[in-house]
Amino acid sequence: MQAPDDTLSFGAPMPAGSSALARLQQQGFCVLGAADLAAMAGYELASCAPALGLWNDLPPDDYLKDGGHYRFRRHGSFIQTRQPAAGQAELQAAPHRAHWQPTSYNALHGGMLRWFAPLTDELQRAPFWQPLLLGLGRLFAQVRPAPQWFIEAHQFRIDTREGVGRPTPEGAHRDGVDFVAVVLISRHDIRGGETRVFELAGQRGVRFTLAEPCSVLLMDDTRVIHESTPVLPAGETRGGWRDTLVLTYRAGGFLDPQT
Repeated sequence: MQAPDDTLSFGAPMPAGSSALARLQQQGFCVLGAADLAAMAGYELASCAPALGLWNDLPPDDYLKDGGHYRFRRHGSFIQTRQPAAGQAELQAAPHRAHWQPTSYNALHGGMLRWFAPLTDELQRAPFWQPLLLGLGRLFAQVRPAPQWFIEAHQFRIDTREGVGRPTPEGAHRDGVDFVAVVLISRHDIRGGETRVFELAGQRGVRFTLAEPCSVLLMDDTRVIHESTPVLPAGETRGGWRDTLVLTYRAGGFLDPQT
């Protein structure tokens, strides 16, 4: 599997070994390999593998406005708070809720209360789950301090049974949050699915393909926009897929119609 390239940059490539924090601060995005992500968050990389099969049991996304049937997903919400006395972050599951985005961020699917199936208890009990969410929250708080994070977690599968699957049918976009993490879970028998990240207030962009299981793209959603190109079958059989875990972090509460 191809490992992410640490030198990806809008400007001059950053020095090898630059920290995730430095890269997020300087360019608004960062790519971490699976081992680096695990080390940063504080979990054993081997603990991810048993959970990868949970992406085989995702219900269909019934809200696609393009008429496609290529996307499957689950959704959950969490709140990360810091305990003043201990100084330790704590993760709490929020009651199951609809996913909502304004049309200003998602012109295709915005403005709808979309109720997706909840995340499974098995995923939330996985040894890497809490360290991953808390570790990312700690990193993002170093970029932009926040007393708490409102986190939404999305399990996605985009498949090629119809010939073409679209990870981002809305096109290049922001999510309306503070930070976004796109964890690549697996790619199977596909081509395409290239990731593209562009400056929000500029002309420069980068393009690459996440290919290593449990590697991640981290983005400051206030500074960049992003998209992923369609996925196509790698051969004659239309049986491929691209699985991801998308985590969004917002300081001002969950997005809802009153936000």
